[in-house]
Amino acid sequence: MAEIDPITLAVLAGRMEQIADEMDATLFRSAFNPIIAEAHDASHGLYDAVSGDTLVQGKSGLPIFVGVMAFAVKAVIDKAAQDKTLAPGDTWIFNDAHIGGTHLSDMRLVRPYLRDGEIFCYLASVGHWHDVGGPVPGNYNPSATEVFQEALVLPPVKLQRGGELQQDVVDIILRNTRMQQSAMGDLSGQMNALDLGVRRMDALLDEYGAETVKAALVALGDRAETLARSEISEMPDGRWEAEDFMDNDGITDEALPVRVALEVQGDKLTLDFTGTAPTCAGPINIARPTAIACCYVAIKHIFPSLPANAGVMRSIDIKIPDNCLLSAEYPLPTGGYTETILRMIDVIFSAAAQAMPEKVVGNAYGTINALSIAGRRPDGKRWVMFSFYGGGHGGSIESDGLNHGSAPISTATIPPAEILESAYPVIFRQWALRDGSGGTGMHRGGLGAVYEIEVMDESAEAFLFGERGRFAPKGIAGGGDAAKNVFHYEQDDGWHEPALTSKMVGIPLKKGQRVRLETPGGGGYGQPSERPAAQVARDVSLGYIDAAAADEAYGTAWREVEQ
Repeated sequence: MAEIDPITLAVLAGRMEQIADEMDATLFRSAFNPIIAEAHDASHGLYDAVSGDTLVQGKSGLPIFVGVMAFAVKAVIDKAAQDKTLAPGDTWIFNDAHIGGTHLSDMRLVRPYLRDGEIFCYLASVGHWHDVGGPVPGNYNPSATEVFQEALVLPPVKLQRGGELQQDVVDIILRNTRMQQSAMGDLSGQMNALDLGVRRMDALLDEYGAETVKAALVALGDRAETLARSEISEMPDGRWEAEDFMDNDGITDEALPVRVALEVQGDKLTLDFTGTAPTCAGPINIARPTAIACCYVAIKHIFPSLPANAGVMRSIDIKIPDNCLLSAEYPLPTGGYTETILRMIDVIFSAAAQAMPEKVVGNAYGTINALSIAGRRPDGKRWVMFSFYGGGHGGSIESDGLNHGSAPISTATIPPAEILESAYPVIFRQWALRDGSGGTGMHRGGLGAVYEIEVMDESAEAFLFGERGRFAPKGIAGGGDAAKNVFHYEQDDGWHEPALTSKMVGIPLKKGQRVRLETPGGGGYGQPSERPAAQVARDVSLGYIDAAAADEAYGTAWREVEQ
């Protein structure tokens, strides 16, 4: 294989990352669905021709897809080998979460990139579609006990053969969605992103040659491994354990533990999830590919200089028991995967904080609060408003946590109220920071939010899939826990809350009735006694914490500053 000098390697790394970034931008600008167009719940990348490992991923895509899409691409590699048919312009499409990770809302397109008749790499696109069938609009069904109650399950099939669209496959997909125009728009955007990727790869290889680019990809993987080993070797040797809980599985009102043991020996890191709850009836199970990808996201948070490259994971051993909440097999439901991987990140942070608190932040708010509100317009057409909602991030050794941020599994943004109100018959009566929701500490946790949404149509139904209603986000290094998640919905006789705290289906709403989410804050960092009085006084003046709570957590010295 050709040798490559450092300057050429840096140039090629930037060029390939730019290809993935441009693919991201193409989909974001063309998607019909606000979850992709506004929230950027999608990703694109380049993947190894044999293993499917992630070579390059765009900076705007979701980090959770870095590891997950490697499994998706490998599934297509295996399918192509089984069928013994592969031609330039072939494209596979599927959403099966048990082989491709995450959940059925994430539609994957995978295309081999051929050079001189041989597969050089794979290009892939994944995006969260608005609706893929199933009984719950938006597909977050907390009462599902098998995948068939969540959405259409599509195994890897050819969407394009030699570049020719297979209309029968498209027809099947469109027949299984409430939002046909949105689905077709997103599908077209993903195909266009892959087309662009092919053109950009052609130009890159024309300029530098296949051998040089291939050498760069190998070198980037090796350097990612070296960097990861260097970061791990700076940790002390030892073993640290942490435990947290899921509220329930949406079926049975019992808490489910998520446990991890983090062990460091030299430049090798082990994450052992033995002791985590077994698989459950409800949809908070996740498939093994998702769990492995989640570990990468957590490590990337702790060591932010690590690249989006599979080489990082060569120094990390992940142990997940069979028949575990984190290794669910088909056809167990996995629709609420976002909630479970957030808890995985929390326990990894809590374990790592015992070894090196200076590298870790307090737990973030720990739930995306997948809320769907759906109905019919006067002309009979369906509308489905699906969105996720923000909360507070944990404090760190350097600063207070971020107020009202997006979940740490992603770089997605929260769709603006103006976009949602313009697209659907709802109005946000409140969208504000939630006072007192951040954990106390030397550096307090960020604040969660309050969202109050009123239905403007004659009738609608609401569906909630959340977490953290019973177990608060934890502080670290002596920091306090944050506020828990709270959900209420309005009926003729007043306000109610779900029996399962954070999950409910089929909430009937009339015109003028509202739902209200009060999202958790982030956990605090460090002892509250170490917080400067001037910062406490500022928090009180801004309404981040009330005076009585400040007295209890921090003492009364701040009152002298206020005067």
